[in-house]
Amino acid sequence: MAKVHPNSADPERQPPQDDHEEPPAVLTVWRKSLLFNCHGFTVFDAKGDLAFRVDCYAASRRRAEVVLMDVAGKPLLTVRRKRLSLTDHWVIYDGDGTARPLLSVRRHVSLRSSGKALAHVTPHASAAAEYVVEGSYGRRACAVRDARGDAVAEVRRKESVGDDVFRLVADPRLGASLAMGLVIALDEMFGAGHGSARSLLRRTWSV
Repeated sequence: MAKVHPNSADPERQPPQDDHEEPPAVLTVWRKSLLFNCHGFTVFDAKGDLAFRVDCYAASRRRAEVVLMDVAGKPLLTVRRKRLSLTDHWVIYDGDGTARPLLSVRRHVSLRSSGKALAHVTPHASAAAEYVVEGSYGRRACAVRDARGDAVAEVRRKESVGDDVFRLVADPRLGASLAMGLVIALDEMFGAGHGSARSLLRRTWSV
C-alpha cells in the first residue's frame, strides 16, 4: 500500500529554488479525517509530520462552515458559506470566524464550458489584486494565479494513491494555511456530489 505522507525518496519534496528565495511549502493532503465518523482533511508537511486537520461531523450538503485547525485543534481559518448569494460563494475568516475576513471565493459560473476559470478569489485587504483559480479540481490539477499569471498555489495529483490524496504547493506570498483554506472552498464547490455550473444557475439563493 502506498504511503499517504511524503518520504525521502519523493523527488517533489524539496523543489529547487533560488538561494535568496523562501521555498514553497509542499504539503500532502489526505481527503479524510482521522476522527471516527467525521469528514474532512488530514494534511502532512514535507517531513511527513501532521500540519493541519479538518474534522466535520455534518454532511457536505448541510455544511455552513468548515474550520481549518492546527495539530492541537486550534482554529486557524474558518471557511464559511455566504448566504443569499446568487453563486456558490465562500468567505475565509481568520481564526474561529469572529475575526476579520481574509478572502472571498466565488465559483465561476458560465454557460460556456470552454473556459479554464474555476473560481475567483478576492482579498479583503484594500488595493489587493484578485486571484483566479484555473484548471480542474476534480482531476487534482489546478492553480491559483495572481494578476501576472504566476501560480501562488497549486493542486497536483499524487501518483498511485488515488484522488483522495494529492499535493498542495503553496508559495510564501500566499502561505500554506490560506492555500489550504482555498482547497477547502474548492472542495465544497467542486468535490464529489456537488452540482454543475448549470445547476447553480437554476438556484436563486445559496443554502
